[in-house]
Amino acid sequence: MASSRTSMSPRLSRYQKKRDFTVTPEPGTSPASELRGKGDLGFVVQKHWASRLHYDFRLEHDGVLLSWAVPKGPCYDPKEKRMAVHVEDHPVEYAAFEGTIPPKQYGAGTVIVWDRGIWEPIGDVSKGIEAGKLVFRLHGEKLAGLWELVRISKPVDKQDQWMLFKKRDEWARPLAEYDVIKALPDSVISKPLGLAEDREPRSARPRRGAEPEVDLSSAVRSPLPAKLEPQLATLATSLPTSGDWIIENKLDGYRLLTRIDKGRVRLYTRGGHDWTAKFPALVAEIGALPLSSGWFDGEIAVLKDGLPNFSSLQDAIDDARANEDIVYFLFDLMYLDGNDLRKVPLWARRARLKSLLENSGERLRFSPDFDAPPAQVFEAAAGLGLEGLMLKRRAAPYESGRTQSWLKAKARLRQELVICGFTARGGKSGEVGSLLLGYYVRDKLHDAGSVGTGWDSRTAHDLWHRLIPLEVGSGPFDVQVKKQRRWGRRAPRSERWVRPVLVAEIEFSEWTADGAIRQASFKGLRLDKPAASIVREGGKTQAPERLPQLKITHPERIVDPSTGITKADLVRYYASVAKWMLPHLKDRPVAMVRAPSGIAGGELFFQKHAERTGMPGLTAHDRDLWPKHPPLLSVDTVDALLSAAQMNVVEFHTWNSTVRKLTQPDRVILDLDPGEGVKWAHVREAALLVRVLLSELGLRAWLKTSGGKGLHVVVPLTSRLEYSAVKSFSQAFVRHLAKTIPERFSAVSGPSNRLGKVYVDYLRNGKGQTTAAAFSARARPGMGVSMPVSWEQLSDLKSGAQWNVQTAREYLSFQSEDPWADYWSCGQSLAAAIKGLR
Repeated sequence: MASSRTSMSPRLSRYQKKRDFTVTPEPGTSPASELRGKGDLGFVVQKHWASRLHYDFRLEHDGVLLSWAVPKGPCYDPKEKRMAVHVEDHPVEYAAFEGTIPPKQYGAGTVIVWDRGIWEPIGDVSKGIEAGKLVFRLHGEKLAGLWELVRISKPVDKQDQWMLFKKRDEWARPLAEYDVIKALPDSVISKPLGLAEDREPRSARPRRGAEPEVDLSSAVRSPLPAKLEPQLATLATSLPTSGDWIIENKLDGYRLLTRIDKGRVRLYTRGGHDWTAKFPALVAEIGALPLSSGWFDGEIAVLKDGLPNFSSLQDAIDDARANEDIVYFLFDLMYLDGNDLRKVPLWARRARLKSLLENSGERLRFSPDFDAPPAQVFEAAAGLGLEGLMLKRRAAPYESGRTQSWLKAKARLRQELVICGFTARGGKSGEVGSLLLGYYVRDKLHDAGSVGTGWDSRTAHDLWHRLIPLEVGSGPFDVQVKKQRRWGRRAPRSERWVRPVLVAEIEFSEWTADGAIRQASFKGLRLDKPAASIVREGGKTQAPERLPQLKITHPERIVDPSTGITKADLVRYYASVAKWMLPHLKDRPVAMVRAPSGIAGGELFFQKHAERTGMPGLTAHDRDLWPKHPPLLSVDTVDALLSAAQMNVVEFHTWNSTVRKLTQPDRVILDLDPGEGVKWAHVREAALLVRVLLSELGLRAWLKTSGGKGLHVVVPLTSRLEYSAVKSFSQAFVRHLAKTIPERFSAVSGPSNRLGKVYVDYLRNGKGQTTAAAFSARARPGMGVSMPVSWEQLSDLKSGAQWNVQTAREYLSFQSEDPWADYWSCGQSLAAAIKGLR
């Protein structure tokens, strides 16, 4: 019989009833207390060796610890969604508990405090718990940044299951690069903090306890400066390999300095313009800081998906309602309450600044630094799409003007663009002041903005004499940038237009939402590039591909009457996605859906084998590969792909095995097919639940749209088991899913069996069965395509045919990372998963 050391608390009744406090060393309950003092909410993660090792994640709220059991523990990789089972509330005193729970007691095993700190909820906690979505920021000794808990179970489920995952921000790191569970296995209480920090990769979080005591002895008593010119950074041609540097993200925003005089706040741009009136919300929050006078340095930005977005900032500055989205990242403190701090070492100035911002509003943030090798941080920043890094000498003073003690390292893009016009330098003839640029999309010339740097006087003179003979009376653009978004835009009468025949190579930071380049620099003319070939590229610059030349017969033939998509459109689509699609086709037996009269013509038919209608380039395999069947075909090259498209092939379906191991599949495909009346939100939810169950069985899975109504979940395997065993596993998996959540899933085909449910088709895992390949178009109105996506994109998907033949290539041009990059190296065994389903 459980007994209590203190009076019964209603919220803790489950906790008390599960424990016998005459035996267990766990704390009883007592009146509500706080972990970190007034105004702060504590969190703790306890590592618990019970029947299985797991991690207990606890957040202080309303006098108790809200608790989740996380079997695999937290992870800094946003792609890793970790199961978290909501369990009974615990007393606040439990946050300090370490010890061994005796055998035969609830939770018997050893407990250590793996991490602890404070947490900041984003929004109302009680409403978030009720709604099943809780977003928060952690300030722990091991965990930091934005995180999220999302409920995935239903009210009728026996367990209240959630998922814990890292949000994308400056703290996020790929699991392959850093596994915090493995890197920091020890207690933060029973082991010295310094030992734990020494085992952690130094970029995981700001140094805690590593800085010396804040030393402001170099401060000089002086009046508040009326004006202060900002310190500027020198562009680094290479990253430093020695020296002691503070490394910050280079934010994609606007520099802003703050002057506070007896509580009166003024905001100034880098050029000294007073912008105070533009940001009343920032002024109010700055005015609430605990100081009378001071100078701050920082940058304003608007975060979109956790990352600074320049276009959103421009919109926010012009829109009073969006103005509240602006965040002011402060990175330096030059003056404070009668003391000039400019001669104080940077690290000490920043430490004092950080303490000032501890209780600031949500719009004021301390710009964090990363204590890691510059090259490692730069690679991570570039991978996240950030503008670059700021590197500042740790012990340097604050010096107005451009210095070598601050460096900027930029992660920039580079590609060729068409020269469409120019302006004169200083309004005078003889030298080019800027180039007006463009690129082609489907034979239409788009405005790409302008470039005004990167050349000397001699080059400016040369460009002038090259362009003057090409001058025409009007602009050549078919599609122009929205002019209201181009700040500092040239006066219309200064524009001089040319025939778009010359090509320039340009380096720049990003594409704006309107399709213009930002922070561009001219690198030279490309006389070897025809202007008509210049298209907008996505991600890092790549050499343009040379696709096979193919004459299309009857290019005007309509394939899809609902959209007007022609045969030429379809062939060009397959040409444009060939490099992405071929890895999914190569060496796999293929079945093709052909539509000689279009998809509405009633003559759709499958072709699995070589026939009289030849398709040059396709591989016809030996009949002995599959006895008693005609030769199998595979599409292994660009020529083969386009040859098939030329012969009216719309869809490409592939086996789950390659011709080299025909009887041993290297993947499992679960086709999520919604029945009548199923909302799209339930299809997304179904995919998530499938992934969670697969994860519990130790299997990683990848996601793609079907191009039709549903989604495909794909599990890569090592080619060891025969088709019969793999199909049996998929059948058992689907039946378990339907039995566990019968209101959501059906394991039986047929319209009546899946009314209002998602049918998970396991039959595609049999020998000779096929599934639409990644990037395949579908022979349905609209001609959707099967698109590989990341799990992070699932919540944003609007349908299984979100992309089609007309929109897919444009979408792919913006993708700098392959969401399936790790798929090809992830061979998995089904042995443990098969046992787990028994």
